[in-house]
Amino acid sequence: MSSSPSSSPSSFRSSSLSSPLPALPSAVVTRLRAAGCVFAEDEAALLVAAARTPECLAAMVERRVAGHPLEHVLGWAEFGGLRVRVDPGVFVPRRRTEFLLGRAVALGRAAARRGRRPVVVDLCCGSGAVGAALAAALGTVELHACDIEPAAVRCARHNVAAAGGRVHEGDLFDPLPVGLRGRIDVLTANVPYVPTEEVGLLPPEAREYEPLVALDGGADGLDVLRRVAAEAPRWLAPGGHLLVETGERQAERAVAAFRRSGLLPRVAASDEFCATVVIGTRPPAAAGVETL
Repeated sequence: MSSSPSSSPSSFRSSSLSSPLPALPSAVVTRLRAAGCVFAEDEAALLVAAARTPECLAAMVERRVAGHPLEHVLGWAEFGGLRVRVDPGVFVPRRRTEFLLGRAVALGRAAARRGRRPVVVDLCCGSGAVGAALAAALGTVELHACDIEPAAVRCARHNVAAAGGRVHEGDLFDPLPVGLRGRIDVLTANVPYVPTEEVGLLPPEAREYEPLVALDGGADGLDVLRRVAAEAPRWLAPGGHLLVETGERQAERAVAAFRRSGLLPRVAASDEFCATVVIGTRPPAAAGVETL
């Protein structure tokens, strides 16, 4: 998964507080506010609810004040209606990626209506949040996820276990079972898309506590996206879809990369989520034409 230069990793929202707020020590709120936490009261409530002892609370507050992402301190993030595990050193799922999730769910449901179990792959999976949320929304799926980061793979295995998914460690498509070629209905790839020179503009909690490989997309931010687009047609089923999150200013070049690979591209954007997703569809196989 990846971040835009202006975004904070936090996936927090008020709906995370599903129970009445505990009594908040004023000192906790004061320390969080002084450290620059915009939602100090809400964060304090989450930390107080999670802490089992005063000592645990003090340690959690210290980590948050030091700049650790709230999700790393809590050990979870809210995404797509799920509470997903997020370990230290693992990319934090962003709320805007729920826009990509929504588009993927719609395409997965269309595949299911064709009378078979959809095959779903979550590439560059990070915590596995997208794959886990897709499986929860679609019901019965064949789910695979992969990431190059060992810490992400360990975390994702926890999150996709309930869906019976498999998580593979390696670079992009390399670790996927060969038997998936030509069978994938929905392929999500939340690739890194921050241009290298802009990584330093990210909030400290992202650039200091999340893996660089999940953030840095190369000179123009599209290095990994191009690699994914080039290989995707070999793996997609006829009529299958690749969905990639990118920056608004990068969308035109991303579309060109999809088109060069033989995919039929379109762009979906959301003002609500401040998100841009490029969707590429492998053309359905024509009668009498052998598929890739």
